Amino acid sequence: MRGDRALEILKEYWGYDAFRPMQREIIDAAADGRDVLAILPTGGGKSVCFQVPALMKEGIALVVTPLIALMKDQVQNLCDRGVKALAVYAGMSAREVELALNNAVYGDFKFLYLSPERLKTPLFNHYVRGMNVSYIVVDEAHCISQWGYDFRPDYLEISALRQMTDAPVLAMTATATPAVAEDIMERLGFREKLLLKSSFERPNLSYIVRHCEDKFGKLLQVCSSVPGTGIVYVRSRRKTEDIASFLRSQGIGASFYHAGLGAQTRAQRQQDWKSGKIRIMVCTNAFGMGIDKPDVRSVVHFDVPDSPEAYFQEAGRAGRDGKRSYAVLLHGSSDIRRLHQIETLSFPPLEYVEDVYHKVHDFFGIPFGAGEGRQLKFSADEFCRRYGLSRPSVFYAMKYIERTGHWTMMDDMDMSTRVEIIPARQALYDIKVSDPVMTRVMDVLLRRYTGIFSYPVLIDENHVAMMSGLTVPELRQTLYRLSVEHIIRYIPASRSTVIYLRHGRLLPKDVNLMPERYMQLRRMMHDRIQTMVDYVTEDDECRSRFLLRYFGQDDAPDCGTCDVCRAKPAERKSVSR
Repeated sequence: MRGDRALEILKEYWGYDAFRPMQREIIDAAADGRDVLAILPTGGGKSVCFQVPALMKEGIALVVTPLIALMKDQVQNLCDRGVKALAVYAGMSAREVELALNNAVYGDFKFLYLSPERLKTPLFNHYVRGMNVSYIVVDEAHCISQWGYDFRPDYLEISALRQMTDAPVLAMTATATPAVAEDIMERLGFREKLLLKSSFERPNLSYIVRHCEDKFGKLLQVCSSVPGTGIVYVRSRRKTEDIASFLRSQGIGASFYHAGLGAQTRAQRQQDWKSGKIRIMVCTNAFGMGIDKPDVRSVVHFDVPDSPEAYFQEAGRAGRDGKRSYAVLLHGSSDIRRLHQIETLSFPPLEYVEDVYHKVHDFFGIPFGAGEGRQLKFSADEFCRRYGLSRPSVFYAMKYIERTGHWTMMDDMDMSTRVEIIPARQALYDIKVSDPVMTRVMDVLLRRYTGIFSYPVLIDENHVAMMSGLTVPELRQTLYRLSVEHIIRYIPASRSTVIYLRHGRLLPKDVNLMPERYMQLRRMMHDRIQTMVDYVTEDDECRSRFLLRYFGQDDAPDCGTCDVCRAKPAERKSVSR
């Protein structure tokens, strides 16, 4: 009966008559109330594995994911199917967050999507105790493992949820080595370890590696010879624009995508690519997460990725419909040298890392012991100019500080408007403003936002405008006028890197940068990079077998369609002659 109900839900909401491989086993285990770690390849249908059991059970599923774009996309997809879902993520105002959490408790919603940094907030901890939680779903579960390629300290807060609710955990990932899988289950406090893993073999996907110095020429050849939709991954934003322009000049319908584009532009380009208006999307790794486009015929890597996990996940976006597709990796003489440079850059000396920690606090005027919970709009260019530092070294230092739990970095966030009142509270009463509208706005700000005299606080423009009897454009004009008169510091809404401080600034003797973990992570990165070097230089082992062996699947046969497999008969033929 339970299985029939699962199929009924699949048919009713998704229109499918059968589950994909391993989906049924995962759903059955979840329905039995067991903790499950599900490892499914990209395009394996992970979302159905938690959405179906959540619809079979009373209560609301908490879905933790680090990808805000994917979160919004899934919430919209569920709502379009008639399922009540909402999301809470960084960049929302306090009022928006509280309204969403209130709805999660009282509004009969089935899914609440959360970014991981929200889990430790007092507001969430207050509301979650009133929720009837059906499941704790951990998307991109490899992020909880410090040995994974994309560790995020905020994920460690998930284990605390188990102290507040006895709901089972459904952990999902597309990329986890055996050691990382074991670490995920340990850190999530599985009551009984259960790993359900689909085969990573993709018989319809041909892996091709090409050594070439003229990458533009080879890319043009691939795009011209493989019809249909394609993705070209590159490392830098500037290169996405250059390559897209080159392809267009050769008569190929191409555009570019990276996280620095505005939200509307990104959404439009994504839609144009999905609909076929754009054939080739040249992009950074910001593009592709959660995009379920089954008919991608080619994924080309213009640069060699620095980990097998990233490569396997990105290449796997080709051929989800089961038809012949190609994952092509181009490498030249400079790629391996660049990978080793990345390895060196990624782990600057710990003395340098600690110096960056203090300089970031100095940059914002934060004294020792202060700053906990603040969200800082960070300009890397301005920071590096002020202190005469190298941007790549600063980036990796800040990323390592994040790994050790001192702060969380969120790249290209949609940052709400922020306001700080400049005069002291007592002095403010002596300032006369001629416009009563300005007085009304100041009154609303003073009554609603604590801390507004100490630092720029996020404000809800819609709420402040409504309480002031203004439209949002009128409010923005008033805030600007107040800033011109030096009454407030006004920082308009924008996109930027945001640093969330997890605790107050520490004294030098208290900044623990975990030197043993530093050395182990450095060794692990070296091993990942060496694996990619071996992959592109390998000319004897099947590409598919090479990758599957890395992920612990040792019994995979030769694929017969990669460049290595296709070269073997020709070699035997030439020897026999």
